[in-house]
Amino acid sequence: MGKKAAIVACATVAAAAAGAAVVVVRRRRRRGVEEGWSESDGKWERAAVIVKELEEKCGTPVWKLRQVADAMVAEMHAGLASDGGSKLKMIISYVDSLPTGDEKGLYYALDLGGTNFRILRVHLGGKERGIIKREFEEVSIPPHLMTGSSNELFDFIATALAKFVATEGEDSRPFPGRQRELGFTFSFPVRQTSITSGTLIKWTKGFSIEDAVGEDVVSELNKAMERVGLDMRVAALVNDTIGTLAGGRYYNPDVVAAVILGTGTNAAYVERIHAIPKWHGPLPKSGEMVINTEWGNFQSSHLPLTEYDQTLDDESLNPGEQTYEKLISGMYLGEIVRIVLLRMAEESALFGDIIPPKLKIPFILRTPDMSTMHHDTSSDLTVVGEKLSYLLEISDTTLRMRKVVVNVCGIVATRGARLAAAGIFGILKKLGRDTVMDREKQRSAIALDGGLFEHYTKFRDCVEGTLRELLGPEVADNTVLVLSEDGSGIGAALLAASHSQYLQTE
Repeated sequence: MGKKAAIVACATVAAAAAGAAVVVVRRRRRRGVEEGWSESDGKWERAAVIVKELEEKCGTPVWKLRQVADAMVAEMHAGLASDGGSKLKMIISYVDSLPTGDEKGLYYALDLGGTNFRILRVHLGGKERGIIKREFEEVSIPPHLMTGSSNELFDFIATALAKFVATEGEDSRPFPGRQRELGFTFSFPVRQTSITSGTLIKWTKGFSIEDAVGEDVVSELNKAMERVGLDMRVAALVNDTIGTLAGGRYYNPDVVAAVILGTGTNAAYVERIHAIPKWHGPLPKSGEMVINTEWGNFQSSHLPLTEYDQTLDDESLNPGEQTYEKLISGMYLGEIVRIVLLRMAEESALFGDIIPPKLKIPFILRTPDMSTMHHDTSSDLTVVGEKLSYLLEISDTTLRMRKVVVNVCGIVATRGARLAAAGIFGILKKLGRDTVMDREKQRSAIALDGGLFEHYTKFRDCVEGTLRELLGPEVADNTVLVLSEDGSGIGAALLAASHSQYLQTE
């Protein structure tokens, strides 16, 4: 889809949803009986009203998106001024040197963020040859190690690393006399104190290893590698968003920020060191520092919240937190749709007199399912009918019912995509890249990663179209969103290269 088409598609989804609701009311008398709606029960009118109200409350006109972006910029300033000064943590990453493409040699990456971890080996050949070779292996963590001791977990990881290192070929070895270096992507809450150190604040995602909390995870891994006789050091500790930024910058020097739009969401960007009042360390040679915004926790009175979002928040594991994430990320979009459909089933008997029991199960409708229904182009919305039957055991749906479901998906997805674009616009505005400066057309690229952006086509098109709407054609022509390649893996290896202990000797 072209840029103009993306804007039109995004801008008309919500309007089409509302229009469809009105049209079906007008056609009720003509088609009502044949599709199962009686002439007197008013069920369809109530369903149409709920859709119309949802469309209005989820409205994201450009003026509102600009308010959201301005609020984002204000929170970014506050978070950079002092820790705890904002809902945005604006974490200093200690990454002050991003890949340039000149990196050469062999580097490893370890990506630990769930029940599996990935090990990567990357052979870099500089500007002329780029990434010569990449190899990886995925390892499952036995359940008992997720609740055991710190030594047991890190010894298991170090042993797997050592086995992977042992498969190095003759053409993929470190330079003679050099220690192997590793980029460590650790996707759990840490308090980072340098590029190579960070203490674990708490475990998430099913891990509960008490003696690791408060410890330096890099030190724990380094000690484990020593115990198994592996000569390797951690050169960079990063999270997945910063890895995506590094991977994006390696391929494109215009990359200034990275955004994850997947199950969760986050953003990182390159800030001028003089714009970080809370930085008290020595000034880095680059004059820059990568900031991890943790923007999922962004809150503002300008966000278009509904009673459905309140229900989701009340029933979540973290009420009152991650408000922005709950509006735009893949973890929650399908759940919002489910809550809306449940309300319609209760108040308008949309799916019959008996409320479908499965519709009451939280998170039974996942965002990939929502995407599949939203993208159904068949004349009778066959795919939507199949999904409703298979997932929710709602059978014998009429075309009119299926259209309602698609409309709800469109409204929720459009709001999420447009708010995500407002966040990206906010970062560009913070960097002064939202206008043409002295007629100088500076190019800006944002690296994107995450299944939501990659696979939910209408969502992605809407993000791109909305960002163009906010920037205006002149700036938008010099701004691109780039899908990143395995950011959290390759990026970590590249950061190990750009923070190598051997840089000064090359």
